[in-house]
Amino acid sequence: MAALPVLAQNIAVVNGKAIPSSRLDAMVQQMAAQGQPDSPQLRNAVKEELINREVLIQEAEKQGIPNSAEVKNQLELARQSIIMRGLVASYLKKNPVSDADLKSEYERYKAVVGDKEYHARHILVEKEDDAKAIIAKLKAGTKFEDLAKQSKDPGSAANGGDLDWVSPASFVKPFADALVKLKKGEITEVPVATQFGFHVIKLEDVRPAKVSTFDEMKPQLTEVIQQGKLQAFQEDLRKKAKVQ
Repeated sequence: MAALPVLAQNIAVVNGKAIPSSRLDAMVQQMAAQGQPDSPQLRNAVKEELINREVLIQEAEKQGIPNSAEVKNQLELARQSIIMRGLVASYLKKNPVSDADLKSEYERYKAVVGDKEYHARHILVEKEDDAKAIIAKLKAGTKFEDLAKQSKDPGSAANGGDLDWVSPASFVKPFADALVKLKKGEITEVPVATQFGFHVIKLEDVRPAKVSTFDEMKPQLTEVIQQGKLQAFQEDLRKKAKVQ
């Protein structure tokens, strides 16, 4: 009778080695976090999986697999990853995102996005002289859509250089700065240089931007703030560490 409580703590015993029920609970919790509801069917499937794993592990141990340098290195990397995930979870629990943090980040987001959206077209070329020649042709009456076929931007070249409605924040700064200075229907008088090459930009239209509400943005804002906190935490630890 004394063995019954011990058996109740295990889901199975494989070749004399017990598989604790706590291992099954942990695996079910992981799967539940990924969207699989806890159920007798799930627990039975997990039990069979753990038994299969134990059978394979015992065979691997017989063959000395855990003692190989490659497996030891992989185990150490996996151990580090698990411990670091635990550290991250602990840090975020101790340093939760406040409403003040969220509201501040939301205001920053609105400032970056701005209150206007721009419908733009562009032509991207490698050389400044080619961009100047395109501007001259546009001024002479050539259609922007026709010249856009030579653009080096594969995402818009076949569509007349159309970039659709976007916030200037979506572009690199030199492009965005040139775009917001244009009036409806205007093209840039001089090529706009970025790390991608030289652009000729045309502004088709401007409209008020539809900015996501605070509640809509809350999940993304929370993630951004958490990542910022974690980065600062890591950088602080690195500065304090003695690295030789």
